[in-house]
Amino acid sequence: MNYNKLSADPLAMILGILALVIGLAGCCCYGLTAIIPLVMAIIGLVTANKSLRDFNQNPEAYSPQSRSNVNTAKIINIIAIVLNGLIVMVSVIAIAFYGTIISSAVLEEMNRTNNETDDFYDYDMETEDSDDWEDDDYILEEQVDSINIDAMEDKEPELNKKFIEGDSL
Repeated sequence: MNYNKLSADPLAMILGILALVIGLAGCCCYGLTAIIPLVMAIIGLVTANKSLRDFNQNPEAYSPQSRSNVNTAKIINIIAIVLNGLIVMVSVIAIAFYGTIISSAVLEEMNRTNNETDDFYDYDMETEDSDDWEDDDYILEEQVDSINIDAMEDKEPELNKKFIEGDSL
């Protein structure tokens, strides 16, 4: 008897194997390339299902070995879909997680920058207390008044009166 191969016999197997290899290699790229092997695995699964449907409609026209190959390709494509689907989900979750962290950090920085500029415009000059001058390091000694006016009033009232009024001696 002359048996034919199913239409997806080599194609579904090749797509499934490539989807697995590229999907596993895509894990190194944070899963960004996992969409392509996911699509390849879906195409491989659809063609395998179509070929198996053709085999079920007319089993005498196709080889049992071809059916076995397509069934194996179907299983490989299902594994590739699950694996690449998980990789895509994890990468989307990671991008969303890191995106929220980065966006919150950017928003905090913007708020901090806005607060600093507001503080710059709202800056009040600090005034020194009058008692702080005694604590300063640049004052080395107390200044003593060289003219004691009270003592001069007791001893010489006339002379003091002229000195205070600004008259010359």
